[in-house]
Amino acid sequence: MGKHAYKLLIAATGSVAALKIPLLINSVFESSARDDLPTFEVRLIVTEHAKHFFDVTGLSPEVIVYDDKSEWEAWNDRGDPVLHIEIVKWADMMVIAPLDANTLAKMAQGICDNLLSCTTRAWDLKKPLLFCPAMNTRMWEHPVTTKHIALLKEWGHTEIPPISKTLMCGDTGIGAMAEVDTIVKVISEKIRKSQ
Repeated sequence: MGKHAYKLLIAATGSVAALKIPLLINSVFESSARDDLPTFEVRLIVTEHAKHFFDVTGLSPEVIVYDDKSEWEAWNDRGDPVLHIEIVKWADMMVIAPLDANTLAKMAQGICDNLLSCTTRAWDLKKPLLFCPAMNTRMWEHPVTTKHIALLKEWGHTEIPPISKTLMCGDTGIGAMAEVDTIVKVISEKIRKSQ
């Protein structure tokens, strides 16, 4: 498929499923050779709450990690790069895994109060954006969730739906993030279609 590295932007929000981020990133790198895909360059945006669930220092040194502080460190004066705009220009695809109820609502309302929400608001709609909802079943079943997801899909974003399992809180029901293998499979399919 050529030598071009595929630029994958992954984002993690404040759902317990964020603990799967290291596994997701490793699986993406492994899929490159296994599935005859281009090599990957991966960058990761973490919300402040996502940091609660995994240690970014344990990730591959190849992965550049951004948080809210990164946005303000990059800009000092007129003419300096605006990080959320530069990230959008850089990326070939964005995958938000997990997408919690809070960030889903922000995206649907166009709220831009952190690096991730600014990046999604500036996203180039000609590029694929995949989102993997993850939340408690009660939150998933709230009627506003359906409306928010429908709006994101109307914009051309791709949902990788949550699954039913016993959640961290002990409840059983729909709301758990899709399995990592499923997410990687959808990423691979999207890339193949674009080649």
